[in-house]
Amino acid sequence: MSCELGLQPGICIGPLPIRFYGMVIVLGIIIAGFVAAREARRRGENPDRIWDALVWVAIAGIVGARLYHVLSTPAGCSETVPICGWPWYKNHPVDALFIWNGGLGIFGAILGGAIVVLIYVRRNKLSLPRYLDIAAPALLIGQAIGRWGNFLNQELYGPPTNLPWGISIDAAHRYGDFADLTRYPVETTRFHPDFLYESILNVIGFIVLVIVARKFQRRLKDGDLILLYMIWYPINRILVESLRPDAWTVNGGLATAQLISIILIVVAVGLLVVRHRPGRAVAAD
Repeated sequence: MSCELGLQPGICIGPLPIRFYGMVIVLGIIIAGFVAAREARRRGENPDRIWDALVWVAIAGIVGARLYHVLSTPAGCSETVPICGWPWYKNHPVDALFIWNGGLGIFGAILGGAIVVLIYVRRNKLSLPRYLDIAAPALLIGQAIGRWGNFLNQELYGPPTNLPWGISIDAAHRYGDFADLTRYPVETTRFHPDFLYESILNVIGFIVLVIVARKFQRRLKDGDLILLYMIWYPINRILVESLRPDAWTVNGGLATAQLISIILIVVAVGLLVVRHRPGRAVAAD
């Protein structure tokens, strides 16, 4: 049996294809695990809990991320465009299992991982808000690393740009109008690196959450940090999605990820206001 990598870069170990995208995702998960374990120790929790749950959280995250992609309908998708969202998968359900072809959706990953965390903390009689706070900075640094897999796959790029950090995309990875090489020659056309913008904002968010967790420790309640994550990352995503010509949109042209982000921001801000309104006591550390 021969090894085929397709358009995604990687290496072959015998008949087994190892894609660089997957290696970057695994690296992000492992580093996120170390960050979460360190935060758990700082908060007086058992860091082994993080490693006990991490594999299951990662698996659920991948399943959720894949389902989000399968059910999506990005711009330009149709029943005749291979491996492109629900219009394709509804007629080719087996292709949905091949996670190395197509894509993964972050919001699906977050939901899938959160469900496993909920089950884990309930079975072990732990505090859900506390462990979500432990996970919040780790999520951002893991996402920041994982986005570099998009760079290796030449995906998650925006419209053409003359900015010095624009990236080149070869013909095989172009979509929509950008596949017209007469208008957008490979040699001279550069594109916005949307993956880079999101990665940088995730790193900044990670630093912000780490500082807030330490500097305002006595003023924070369990669950505040994950609510801050639910504000920071959605704002990040709203900005990045505005530069994605291939975004999955709802009626009216708003990107689905932007709509989800707006809902998360409203919910998180509302909860923070209610939890910290005058007269509500903050539990002693």
